[in-house]
Amino acid sequence: MKVVVTGGAGMLGRKLGLELLEQGSLTAADGAASEIERVVLFDAVPQPAPLPDDPRLESVTGDIGDAGQVAALIDGSVDSVFHFAAVVSAGAEADFDLGYRVNLDGTRHVLEACRAGGHRPRLVFTSSIAVYGGEDVIDDRTPLTPQTSYGAQKAAGELLLNDYTRKGYLDGRALRLPTIVVRPGKPNLAASTFASSIIRDPLSGQTAICPVKAESHMPILSPRRIVAAFLHAHEMDGDALGHNRAVLLGGISPSVGEMVDALGRVAGGTVAARVDWQPDAMIQRIVDGWPQGIEAARAATLGFDHDATMDEVIQAFIDDELGGRIAA
Repeated sequence: MKVVVTGGAGMLGRKLGLELLEQGSLTAADGAASEIERVVLFDAVPQPAPLPDDPRLESVTGDIGDAGQVAALIDGSVDSVFHFAAVVSAGAEADFDLGYRVNLDGTRHVLEACRAGGHRPRLVFTSSIAVYGGEDVIDDRTPLTPQTSYGAQKAAGELLLNDYTRKGYLDGRALRLPTIVVRPGKPNLAASTFASSIIRDPLSGQTAICPVKAESHMPILSPRRIVAAFLHAHEMDGDALGHNRAVLLGGISPSVGEMVDALGRVAGGTVAARVDWQPDAMIQRIVDGWPQGIEAARAATLGFDHDATMDEVIQAFIDDELGGRIAA
C-alpha cells in the first residue's frame, strides 16, 4: 500500500506520517487490511527536522497548485491520500489569490489525480469549522455561512469531495477541525496561532502575546486526538457517512481566559503570568467570525472522541513535546 500525505512537512502531516509507519497497515479500497509499503510526505517546504531512517518513508517538495506535479505524485499506485496542504486562515485572508490557488485549485488537483488513478482511493480531507462563520454554537444541522476566504475555500472543497465520491472516483471523507492546541514549533500564519503560543511559549520560559480578549471562546482539539481522528476517518466504512462525507468534530470550548487559568493549574502561576495581553483588532475580528462552541452528536455516534478538559490538553503537550519538563 502507498499513502500520500499532502502538507506532510506541517505539524499534523508529519505526526500522521510517523504514526502510519508505527501502525504499519491501513484498510485498502477492497476493505481488507493492507501493509503500508510507502508513505510519501509532500509539501511546499522541506521537512523542518530530520525524518527517521525508514525505507518506507519519502519526503517530496513541490507545489500543490501545479496540476502536473500533483498528478505525478498521486498516480495509479496510490491507495490512500490524506490531504492537509493549505494556506491557513490569516494567510488566505491576506492573499486572496494564493488562498484560492492552494486551498481550492490545489484540492481540485488532488481530486483529479485520484480520479485519474482509476481505482477509487480513500481520501481524508481536512476542512474547518471556519465553514460555519460566527454562529455562537454549531451542530450537525448548522448551515455553512463562512465569513472568511479560508472558510469559503474549505466549504467548496467539501462539496467537490462529496461529488467526486458520488461519482465513484474516490472514497472521500472530510473532517471539520476545530483549532488544534497545543501546536509545537514556531507560530504560523493562522489567526488561531496565538491559542498554541499562549500555552507553548510560557511552558518554555518565554513570554507569549495574546491578541484577543480573555472572554473570547474557541473550540479546540489536541494533536493527539486529531491524529487519532484522521486514522479513524480513514478506517471507517464510507457507507456509514451516507451522502454527506463531511463530519463536524467535537471539542471543548474554553474561553481564552480559561485556557490561561488551566495553564496556571497545570504549570503554576509563574508560567501563566508569562502571557501578555495585547489586543489586535484584525485577529479579534477573525476569531469573532468563528463558532464559539460545538455540539457534534454525529461525530460521537461515528466513534470520534475529543479531549475532556483544557488541563488534559496542556498535560498531553508537556508529555508529548517537552519530555514532561517545563520551565517553571
